[in-house]
Amino acid sequence: MDSTRSEPLKGSPEAEDGNIEYKLKLVNPSQYRFEHLVTQMKWRLQEGRGEAVYQIGVEDNGLLVGLAEEEMRASLKTLHRMAEKVGADITVLREREVDYDSDVPRKITEVLVRKVPDNQQFLDLRVAVLGNVDSGKSTLLGVLTQGELDNGRGRARLNLFRHLHEIQSGRTSSISFEILGFNSKGEVVNYSDSRTAEEICESSSKMITFIDLAGHHKYLHTTIFGLTSYCPDCALLLVSANTGIAGTTREHLGLALALKVPFFIVVSKVDLCAKTTVERTVRQLERVLKQPGCHKVPMLVTSEDDAVTAAQQFAQSPNVTPIFTLSSVSGESLDLLKVFLNILPPLTNSKEQEELMQQLTEFQVDEIYTVPEVGTVVGGTLSSGICREGDQLVVGPTDDGCFLELRVCSIQRNRSACRVLRAGQAATLALGEFDRALLRKGMVMVSPEMNPTICSVFEAEIVLLFHATTFRRGFQVTVHVGNVRQTAVVEKIHAKDKLRTGEKAVVRFRFLKHPEYLKVGAKLLFREGVTKGIGHVTDVQAIAAGEAQANMGF
Repeated sequence: MDSTRSEPLKGSPEAEDGNIEYKLKLVNPSQYRFEHLVTQMKWRLQEGRGEAVYQIGVEDNGLLVGLAEEEMRASLKTLHRMAEKVGADITVLREREVDYDSDVPRKITEVLVRKVPDNQQFLDLRVAVLGNVDSGKSTLLGVLTQGELDNGRGRARLNLFRHLHEIQSGRTSSISFEILGFNSKGEVVNYSDSRTAEEICESSSKMITFIDLAGHHKYLHTTIFGLTSYCPDCALLLVSANTGIAGTTREHLGLALALKVPFFIVVSKVDLCAKTTVERTVRQLERVLKQPGCHKVPMLVTSEDDAVTAAQQFAQSPNVTPIFTLSSVSGESLDLLKVFLNILPPLTNSKEQEELMQQLTEFQVDEIYTVPEVGTVVGGTLSSGICREGDQLVVGPTDDGCFLELRVCSIQRNRSACRVLRAGQAATLALGEFDRALLRKGMVMVSPEMNPTICSVFEAEIVLLFHATTFRRGFQVTVHVGNVRQTAVVEKIHAKDKLRTGEKAVVRFRFLKHPEYLKVGAKLLFREGVTKGIGHVTDVQAIAAGEAQANMGF
């Protein structure tokens, strides 16, 4: 035996908060101890918003001691009883042997405990899908959500397209949503067996909503809108093994970094090229990720064990970037991606969500539809507070800066009815007879007591990422802030006449069309042709409803 392994290995010590619990053993606990363990499990589940990972055979300080088979079996039995008591399910993620001076083989077992919180139907994770045109985004989603492999000519993606021209060209121009469910035992629930979306929601305890964004440069504004307004928890960047980092890949990578969206990478189409080509693409990605601007730690996933570790490290440190290599045609390594998605915990903790829920209601309007027999329906994300059926809210700002009263008739999440909507959740709200013509993307619906402030002039601290000439007063750009997208003109650059690439400054912008609802501190992205910049809002010049038209120069 290797001399370096003669003493127990040590992991990192257990954290008080978070959803990972170390347990040395759980053999025949007394009734009092059992009740204490159950309370502790409830706490860990609450921290992980319905998911917890138990590592058995590990001391609280992270010492990997391991248990003999008999003790391990008894400990897992106790864990089963604890999970039954709180109404959760458990799945063994992985077992590994610890070898140090002992005649009896000793093991550590890692177990996923999952329970859907009482106040919601399922755990929810939103994943934005990015990547260059033709890298296979829609095909991968088709394979994951439909449960059948692709034929190599794009059959799997046909179910995802929304417009006729997308089916004809095979390219996505709009944003589409796809759902992948996992039941409490970690098994995939998708459209195979011809299930409907409602059935998937009912039989899943965890739902992954994929936001399929456009890869083509022509539709970049749609991609930015998807990343800023749909508030994804993380992003999946798809890179084709045979082309490597090409086209809009760098741009999408830059967007994810600028908006601080944690991301993982999938190298697709590995069935089309030699192993050396795949390795070259992975090396190229690792090089880009380690660059000073990225500061990421790449982690290549080649086994189920890696996938479990990747999911846990990805959630704990935003710098870790897992890389998967797979094929949508042969199905190679698809299971590793599913294992990763199944155990990927929510990336915001329960404390943050509790704080948001105590604030006043604010819902961002991203999509507007008219549905027969239902009336006007808006889709979007509840950024703070709680929204219930029958709530009276105000929506705005209209072109003249007013807010209009309306009533929420019903709420749907992932195509199934829902009574209460909580901060951070995406949903569609039916507004009944409310006139659709009065609504537009970028509006907010807030509780009347919020007394929302609107502005047409605001200041932001920005960094100019790229500009062909100099950036000066009078320059017009398209500004993206959350779900707001509008052309604005540069009114003033503080302490400078002009800006060059890479320079920082505080800039005053004025919206050209109508006032918008903005918050100080909101992330901002602007572009015009090749000009690009990022920053955050530092000051808004609030205006009263009546002054709006005069302020816009009408």
